[in-house]
Amino acid sequence: MKFSLLTVCVAALLTGPIHAADNVEKRSAAEIIETADESQWRIVQPNNVLKLTLPTGAAYIELNDGLAPLHAKNMRLLAQEGFYQGLSVYRFVEGFVAQGGDANETKSVKKAKKALPAEFYFKTDTPLAITELKGPDGYAVKTGFLNGFAVAQNESQTQTWQVHCPGIFAMARDNDINSGGTEFYITIGNAQRYLDRNITVFGRVLEGMEHFNQLMRKPIEGAVFNPITDMQVLADITDIDTSQFKVMKTDSTAFKQLIDARKNRVEDWFVESPHYIDVCAMPIPTERIMPSRSNT
Repeated sequence: MKFSLLTVCVAALLTGPIHAADNVEKRSAAEIIETADESQWRIVQPNNVLKLTLPTGAAYIELNDGLAPLHAKNMRLLAQEGFYQGLSVYRFVEGFVAQGGDANETKSVKKAKKALPAEFYFKTDTPLAITELKGPDGYAVKTGFLNGFAVAQNESQTQTWQVHCPGIFAMARDNDINSGGTEFYITIGNAQRYLDRNITVFGRVLEGMEHFNQLMRKPIEGAVFNPITDMQVLADITDIDTSQFKVMKTDSTAFKQLIDARKNRVEDWFVESPHYIDVCAMPIPTERIMPSRSNT
């Protein structure tokens, strides 16, 4: 009897404790998203969404007030005073960025500002909790997600910044770090992480990346180069555009399960699973839940 008890104890030490989660059937990312109930999602408020109308259609961009409040506020003011009407996306670099605004720097502003103090990272006195991705990252000590945005942090978690994943919304600048204010850009193609903490990132595209990918690469004689019809705050035009979006909460149980599912793919097609995912390779589920009445 004593021998049997010893055998059981040794076996427990070798195998470790048995957790209920170990017996749970692994689910695919698609299954997790499909079965996530409404408590796992948040509705994006229309005051936090910009509608950018381009030649092939409209892109919708969520502003990140939490990490770059000055830039988010100023962009709303610029949109509300019609600053971008008649301007263009004047710079397109394949696989890098599409940059828009006032290329000649001649258009005046009203209540908005032409230049802002840089918000390369958001500083807190105490550690700011994020849904952290465990594992190495070449650009930051910690990476993860906060309020629906891919982010990184320093070791003490007192500096937090949005990272340069594809589809982020950021403010271009010249050598003066406080010179950015009106010239925005969208990252296209690969993640441009080497730009992190060098430029203020303050949003991401919720829908409409295809319209940036369809922009003209080079000017054509006689044609306006990538004109911007308008940049508007969605809350200001709900009478003509009822678009509404929901984003999976990045601190939710479903999203944490989704991270594990992306690290360890269970679909039959996969023969290798790395047990790892990069912060920019982890898509944040976003869904349109209300169609637009607008034709743009």
